[in-house]
Amino acid sequence: MAGVLSLAWSLAQFGWIGVSALIIFGIITLYTSNLLAECYRCPITAKRNYTYMQAAKANLGGKMYMAYGLAQYSLLIRLTIGYTITAAISMVAIHKSNCFHKKGHEASCEVSHIPYMIGMRVFEIVVSQIPDIGEMWWLSVMATITSSGYASIVAALAFSAVISGHGKRTSLTGVEIGPGITATQKMWRMFRAIGDVMLCSSYSAILIEIQQSRHIKIVSIRNPIMKKVNMISVSTTTLFYLICACFGYAAFGNNAHGNMLTGFGFYEPFWLIDLANIFIVMHLVGAYQVVAQPVFGAVESEMKRRWPRSKFVNAEFLIRIGKKNFNLISINLWRLTWRSMFVVMVNVLAKALPYFNEVLALLGAISYWLLTVYFPVNMYIVQKKNR
Repeated sequence: MAGVLSLAWSLAQFGWIGVSALIIFGIITLYTSNLLAECYRCPITAKRNYTYMQAAKANLGGKMYMAYGLAQYSLLIRLTIGYTITAAISMVAIHKSNCFHKKGHEASCEVSHIPYMIGMRVFEIVVSQIPDIGEMWWLSVMATITSSGYASIVAALAFSAVISGHGKRTSLTGVEIGPGITATQKMWRMFRAIGDVMLCSSYSAILIEIQQSRHIKIVSIRNPIMKKVNMISVSTTTLFYLICACFGYAAFGNNAHGNMLTGFGFYEPFWLIDLANIFIVMHLVGAYQVVAQPVFGAVESEMKRRWPRSKFVNAEFLIRIGKKNFNLISINLWRLTWRSMFVVMVNVLAKALPYFNEVLALLGAISYWLLTVYFPVNMYIVQKKNR
């Protein structure tokens, strides 16, 4: 739900008819996610596929799975960069809000994003040592709760602005061509708005990884369970998207901000805006790990395949405190080295590309078509032919 704050801006580009786009993309995501859940097993051997790339290889073969891997992992890496930038922006917003509250609205409260990015880098290096996505359920729960928290706060603030009579002008077709915006700019904004909506709906990119991480004893019912999970997940997120987009557009009209929370300023109620930003940071910390784990797993699996006897790659060292071994905490030298390097690389790219989020929507639209539509449909067709 990291892109939910941009949905009011996206709706402003289309106007109220854009509501149909949110609903349509929600339906498409649900339908193709259910098709993808059917591809959890190889159609010939019935062997489980533990990653989306394994499922693509088992169903499509040839070089198609390589194209899929490029699309999936490039999307996930781009998301980690975007999450790093957005988390730093939210931390800076908290600093500014408290500064303005203490020193007055005219105070100079400028602060650099870099210290906050470095702080996130250190934290993510530590958390990234969790071996796989199945062991970080608590982080996923935290990310889910906090995403619901900040989305609810933003929706409540927007709703309050509307019912108090401070809502701005809206229209059926959104931002109008005229002084300040040309037809070309309007078209580009509409394409970017579609990309934002698609990026919000990129649920399928890690669906197989989520499916294999569920600890369900009766393996034969995984698909029905995953279809229920898909229904609940997609329906809930789509509902949140609609609430935030509609209330945000009604509150700010055609001048809605790219980050809806900034539309409320840094002033009052400062504690509620701070709370929303804290929730955003907590959500992005968890989301970062969820989207990075498939990248970690792919590289580490390949290293173990190439060097099965290497202690540097395979040995796990339990952390001992006193006379007790903490089995939940272990160090692998390759995991420590590789994941730390990845986090540092992402952090450096985030600092070098401060406007990366501007192009993320366009890249997200391309990835959505490949990962959510093209590959799941083609994989399901192969599944049906081999049954």
